[in-house]
Amino acid sequence: MNTLPVEPAWRLAQRPDAQRWLVTDLWSEQAVGIVGGEPKCCKSFLALDLAVAVASGTPCLRHFPVPNPGRVLLYAAEAALHIVRRRLEGICAAAQLSLPDLDVQVITAPTVRLDLPADRSRLERTVEELKPRLPVLDPFVRLHRIDENASGEVAPLLAYLRELQRRHELAVLVVHHAKKSAGHLRAGQALRGSSEFHAWGDSNLYLRRLGNDLTLAVEHRAAASMPVVALELAHRGAALALQVRANSPPQSETPAPTIDEHIITALAESRELPIAELRVLCRVRKATLHARLNTLVSSGRVLRSADGYRLVDTA
Repeated sequence: MNTLPVEPAWRLAQRPDAQRWLVTDLWSEQAVGIVGGEPKCCKSFLALDLAVAVASGTPCLRHFPVPNPGRVLLYAAEAALHIVRRRLEGICAAAQLSLPDLDVQVITAPTVRLDLPADRSRLERTVEELKPRLPVLDPFVRLHRIDENASGEVAPLLAYLRELQRRHELAVLVVHHAKKSAGHLRAGQALRGSSEFHAWGDSNLYLRRLGNDLTLAVEHRAAASMPVVALELAHRGAALALQVRANSPPQSETPAPTIDEHIITALAESRELPIAELRVLCRVRKATLHARLNTLVSSGRVLRSADGYRLVDTA
């Protein structure tokens, strides 16, 4: 019977104490991770900017250096190829690059499904032949026909991408949607579907829009995260590119309100509310809302009646 390979601890390969970056402060070397955000938050623009930066060695967003550039493999499933080209041209214009000099190889297959063994094999063979430093897959929802809410279905696909990363010593970037109207949640918890997505990433980038303000938050498994950065989508000739907003210092991310705070706020604005209305206002699962209400009732902050819930009068 075959055994698993082992090595004495003292013989394990040593790595420098210094953090190794693919893109400084944004993406760790050989990290798997997610660029996430609600619709229309410029996720694809950011993923393409990372692709251009890694392929060219120029700073991402004209701000974050790339110590070790290399080829990028791109699969952009939601945009027509001419739109992908136009967006790349806009980013190249911002970075003062020429698109023909850019080593970004674009997968032109109409579909790539990671839940199909044949497509997984084709992707692996492509990676083995082209040897990219970074594959970019945009978005995850177009890479399968599974239930994204089922951990047992999501985990094998993410495990495949992790295996790809380890076998070929590369980074993997996946664009993934956040839940709509999830601004009250922590960025990682706002990702759509299973919690496997948040747990999987070594480097995760989260885009959020509030009115006209667009912000980027960064989360690493093995490195400190920088403060939130303000971004803007700027015109570059006939095209567009993201950039760090001028004269806008980094800011700490405001902690998202807790579920209890949402409940208290909703009840404070009404004399009494049935649980159905509370659930709509707080945007949480029924079981979670029941559990938090029971805790608030036990602590004496909320009263329960036959008609619903209300705050305890502390006047």
